[in-house]
Parts: sequence; structure tokens; C-alpha cells
Amino acid sequence: MTGTDHGTGSGAGLGFGTDTWTPIPIRVLVCDDQELVRAGYVTIFNAQPDIDVVGEAGDGRTAVEAARRLRPDVVVMDIRMPLLDGIEATRLLAGPDVVAPMKVLVVTTFNLDEYVYEALRAGASGFLLKDSRPRDLVDGVRTVDAGESLLSPAVTRQLVGRFADRIRRPRRHAAAQALSALAPRETEVLELIAEGLSNSEIAERMVISRETVKTYVSRVLTKLDLRDRVQAVVLAHRMGLVGTRD
Repeated sequence: MTGTDHGTGSGAGLGFGTDTWTPIPIRVLVCDDQELVRAGYVTIFNAQPDIDVVGEAGDGRTAVEAARRLRPDVVVMDIRMPLLDGIEATRLLAGPDVVAPMKVLVVTTFNLDEYVYEALRAGASGFLLKDSRPRDLVDGVRTVDAGESLLSPAVTRQLVGRFADRIRRPRRHAAAQALSALAPRETEVLELIAEGLSNSEIAERMVISRETVKTYVSRVLTKLDLRDRVQAVVLAHRMGLVGTRD
């Protein structure tokens, strides 16, 4: 097993200093079987004033144990790891049967796209590619910590391109019943979420404010009984909505 604790903190948010507000860093656990990759992540995250790496893990089993012990705000999880892969580790930390699910940001490579769908089903709150820019990785942690789940558009295209048939298996009448709860504009927002667009991009596409988009997203998640927008993406793929706006 490979695991390292970097200290403890009190969670993301704001706290009082003696005279001013001081930021409480986002506590991150880095999980990857490659030591060089972990070291790179730690360097990138610890260079940010609002992020603090509290631990590392080099295999899935240690990742689960460390996450349960440290209770980080965000777990950055690789997929292919020894002892326990990242998909099962994510399921144990964020799956549907977990009482207090954690926020897991999965980072993968293009040649691991066969695992994307299962990782999303396992409860991942976000998904990025390993060739993403350091700034995107940092923004991804902040986005997931804020509860605005993240799915890389490139990952979305991989998911749709290779697994459309598998994802669209559910019966049509069940899909139609779920969709009937949505108003037309809400359905449009769901389709754009499924394309991997951010709230700002959806606002620009629909010519509405970002706050209005957030309201629509909230309604979609509530009506469809979804935890976050990643689940919305998976559901939209299952329903065959992706690509219907061309």
C-alpha cells in the first residue's frame, strides 16, 4: 500500500482571522499509482492559496481508507490502480449506498474511455482528462467542491461516440415518462448539459443569464431526482438525447 497524510484542516469555506476574513483551503486527497503524477498534482494544488493536499494514496484500497479517515473535501482519483481500481474505490466513497458520499474528481486518459461510463455510475462528481491543463485541474477541484459537478466535453464525446448503444438500452416508455416531467426549456438545458457545456456556455447558447441557467439546472435535477449534473449527463445519454439537437 502507498499512502501519505499531509496534515489536517477544517474544510472548505471562510473563517475569521483576527481582523479579516481568511480562506479555509479546500482539502484534497490525491490518488494515483504513479508517484511522479502524484507529485505533480501535489505541486500544482499546493501552489494555490485555496487548496491544501491533506494526503496521497498509490492504490485504491489505501485511497478508500485514507478518504474515510481524512474526510477530504475532494478526492482526486485515478481509474487504473492496483489492489482496488478507481471505479470501485469511487463506488465505495460516493456510490448510491453511501450514507455520506464524498466528492470524487476522476482524472483519466483517452485510452481508458472504456471505464468512463462505469465511473460515472459509481458516483463520480467530475471527470477530467490527464492531458488537461494545470489550470483546468485546479478549476475542476474548485468546481466539484462547490457542488457544480464537472464533465469534460472531450470525455462526453468519448462516452457518446463509443458507448451510445449501451447507454441507450433502457425502454423508450420509461425514458418518455421521465422526460414528461420537464418543461421544454428544461429539456433544452438537459440536452446542453449532456453536450458537456458549462453554465456560462449554456447561458450564451440560450441567450439567458447564468443565474437563470442555474435555476433551470436545479429544476432538472429536482424533477428527475438526480444528485448532480453528472448523473444528468448519464441519464440524458441513456435516453438518447445526445445529438438530437443537430
